[in-house]
Amino acid sequence: MTSINQGAAHGPHGFFSKEATVARPGFSRWMVPPAALAVHLCIGQAYAFSVFNAPLTKIVGITQSAPDDWSLTTLGWIFSLAIVFLGLSAAFAGKWLEKVGPRRTMFTAACCFGGGFLVSALGVYLHQIALLYLGYGVIGGIGLGLGYVSPVSTLIRWFPDRRGMATGMAIMGFGGGAMIAAPGSVALMNYFKSTTSTGVAETFVVLGVVYFISMTIGALAIRIPPADWKPAGWTPPVTANRMITKNHVHIDQALKTPQFYLLWLVLFLNVTAGIGVLGQASVMIQESFKASITAGAAAGFVGLLSLFNMGGRFVWASASDWIGRKNTYFVFFVLGAVLYYLVPQFARAGNVALFVAAYCLILSMYGGGFATIPAYLADMFGTAFVGGIHGRLLTAWAAAGIAGPVLVNYIRAYEVAQGVAKADAYTMTLHIMAVLLVIGFLCNLLVKRVNERHHMDTAAQTAS
Repeated sequence: MTSINQGAAHGPHGFFSKEATVARPGFSRWMVPPAALAVHLCIGQAYAFSVFNAPLTKIVGITQSAPDDWSLTTLGWIFSLAIVFLGLSAAFAGKWLEKVGPRRTMFTAACCFGGGFLVSALGVYLHQIALLYLGYGVIGGIGLGLGYVSPVSTLIRWFPDRRGMATGMAIMGFGGGAMIAAPGSVALMNYFKSTTSTGVAETFVVLGVVYFISMTIGALAIRIPPADWKPAGWTPPVTANRMITKNHVHIDQALKTPQFYLLWLVLFLNVTAGIGVLGQASVMIQESFKASITAGAAAGFVGLLSLFNMGGRFVWASASDWIGRKNTYFVFFVLGAVLYYLVPQFARAGNVALFVAAYCLILSMYGGGFATIPAYLADMFGTAFVGGIHGRLLTAWAAAGIAGPVLVNYIRAYEVAQGVAKADAYTMTLHIMAVLLVIGFLCNLLVKRVNERHHMDTAAQTAS
């Protein structure tokens, strides 16, 4: 392996080069998932950013909002920008990721995500909202995107026998990062709070440093397998699934295949159906069971959904190794459509247990969709450029992040304006979600093996 002393860190064979990350003989592939988790548990903080919203509206007033303080609508753009730049960086940095390897990409993610917090802390201190937009929104968002996709292709190469399980482990971390970040951030703000500070700026500094260190440890620990490496004692099955290719498709060529766009729609429709209700879960259960569900119980419901969202990423992705990626998505679409159709009936019947169970299962499949798609892409397009292809496909997530909440919020508002009771206002929305999942089922049905004309030639595959 190339040492630090054999080349400058920025040289072609330096410490951060792709060549320097090739594993030595005897390296255990089970060291790679923790390295990926070190990154994904950090960037999963994005789902917990809302804990800063209320304190950020009191930076000037400290105990209550002053006339010069920021409004919630102004602050809302911070998270929106972060998700937009997550999608853009994941989509456009794909080729660079495959060229320079996971270590440099993950370290760059650490610099951006950790640095974004420090710029935001300065923005809070100077009370300049533009610095928060730039810090967490743009710079931090780029860190989110690079950190999300960078370990995925490496995991898939280390676990050709368990692709789903490997990617599920890492992406489960993204789902679970908020469960650590939310209480941790609140505790830090309470610790730093004073008569002159809400504690947000100081908390941003601590988080920026901690996340930078954790993500850097992940970057330093990551390794890629040597060329033609296979797990000990494992050989690709002779009667291989026809959907799993042994060839590779170049990242640019993948965009010329119908499979890419069908899988884009598969992810988009699955995420749209889940993300729309995720944002409204607390309000939805309170309005559906007005007499029996308190705000505290609704908060517990949201926490339960987060657990199933996180657990589903590992369970469903692991299951896809046994039943196949296409069959896993068939389950998502068929079971999801049935549950969305039945949920309003559970609400009308006053059956809280079935209502909660249905949503827990729906959210497990929402998370499972994120974790299963990288392995699905590797099956279809090979592993040479799967990180970059995955990055481009994540634009479906960005689109669903807009479409899902818009569908839920605007249709509900229209229904209420028409005189429909709030408890019944979600029925049409949920039935529309069921229809979207039926369309997703059809898209998944149309996914076939990639035509051989799209495969890279043997020499190019060997070089990659």
